[in-house]
Amino acid sequence: MMPTINVMHDDGADLALPLPSYETPGSAGADLRANLPEADRDAGWTLAPMERCIVPTGLRVEIPEGFEMQIRPRSGLAAKHGVTLANTPGTIDSDYRGPLGVIMINLGAEPFVVSHGDRIAQAVIAPVLQAEFQLVDVLSDTARGAGGFGSTGRG
Repeated sequence: MMPTINVMHDDGADLALPLPSYETPGSAGADLRANLPEADRDAGWTLAPMERCIVPTGLRVEIPEGFEMQIRPRSGLAAKHGVTLANTPGTIDSDYRGPLGVIMINLGAEPFVVSHGDRIAQAVIAPVLQAEFQLVDVLSDTARGAGGFGSTGRG
């Protein structure tokens, strides 16, 4: 089943920018673009090293119940500039209707300019299952047990 994501523009958004789109038939994520306020569109926003900000996409979304939108970094920005997302993956819940922003962080050594219209993140639509949480006195045993934190993954 292919869900439909209803999209509307936020107040002040540049309507000429494309909606999220998949670059290739095999793409898992649809590209999200920076939709900066009109006063900042020519110069862009500069992220200093270790600085973070919420970059607007100019969009609001309606995600069908039973799905979420995961906001993920773009590998090219991370590899070339050290720019990634501060909360990756970010989750947009099906009942959220506010502005869609992307929390970017510059982990690189040089300032990075986010330009109006830049592809800044990817949106992946995924099914969601909600679980029931139950308090018990004992958990079942496994070969791994409580091992995990601090493990190097080496034998």
